Amino acid sequence: MTAGRGPAARPVRTVLLGSGAFAVPTLDVLAVAPEIELVGVVSAPDRPAGRHAEVTPVPVARRARELGLPVIQPDRLRSPEAVAQVAALAPEFGVLADYGQIVPRSVLELLAHGILNVHPSALPRHRGASPIPATILAGDPVAAVTLIRMDEGLDTGPIVAREAWPLDGSETAATLEVEAARRGAALVRRSLTPWLLGHLEVTPQGASGATLTRPLRREDGRLDPDHPASRLQRQVRAYVPWPGSFVDTTIGRLIVHDAEAVAPEPDDRPGTLVADGDGLALATIDGRLRFHRVQLAGRRATDAASLRRGTPGLVGQPVGLR
Repeated sequence: MTAGRGPAARPVRTVLLGSGAFAVPTLDVLAVAPEIELVGVVSAPDRPAGRHAEVTPVPVARRARELGLPVIQPDRLRSPEAVAQVAALAPEFGVLADYGQIVPRSVLELLAHGILNVHPSALPRHRGASPIPATILAGDPVAAVTLIRMDEGLDTGPIVAREAWPLDGSETAATLEVEAARRGAALVRRSLTPWLLGHLEVTPQGASGATLTRPLRREDGRLDPDHPASRLQRQVRAYVPWPGSFVDTTIGRLIVHDAEAVAPEPDDRPGTLVADGDGLALATIDGRLRFHRVQLAGRRATDAASLRRGTPGLVGQPVGLR
């Protein structure tokens, strides 16, 4: 199956739908692509951020304004007012990356060349809201970005192109997002002309191997010692920067920024903080999660040995599970 409407006599009027930092490299690619005319950007509304809750534009909206592009920021893209705003741009083609809303049929039908969605996983694996953390948490040996033609489902459209690369087990969600964003933008750049000319084959995803992710919540970051230490080590990497990983102690929440899984000691009691050389670890059902960089709530981050020296009473504490 091929897609596209044949060669255009002029650049194709195009909109980008995106909000988060993952979409910024794709925006930069589209802004200079000769095949298209980027006529506007659809992004999430400006939001309170930081300790003082100052209203701040999301990364894509900020970058679009720097480029002098029109920006639409509807609360609900499916509202008649938002659809009319998009229609007023007379778009023929769209690219979506890290937008955060389902695109309704009323918008999809505006675009003769459809909308290509840049998704950071090997679809149909890890559909949904948090594919990058899910890739790390699952211990997947490879990461991927997949370009699909959007339909009305949640990341269910047919596959247009894909790039995959091996993981070495040191990635955090933050570093993997940067790499996936770079590769995704390059994939869009390579695909633009063949897509618009109708030269790309599209392949239905099918249901085999499909998994669905959901938005992460703060409580997801709680380190559960009933899980293997290797899984908790992946969790620490997967949940940087949000929601973070932590245990609760009698002297406050202990945030774990960096850790590794190691073998247990004979007298370890799962669910307690234990001495680990000069440092600190969490005893789990099958090993230890050795802390490297940690932070007590309200204090600065430090190495585990420094925290232990300055905070008597941590060793032997049970961690709270709520």
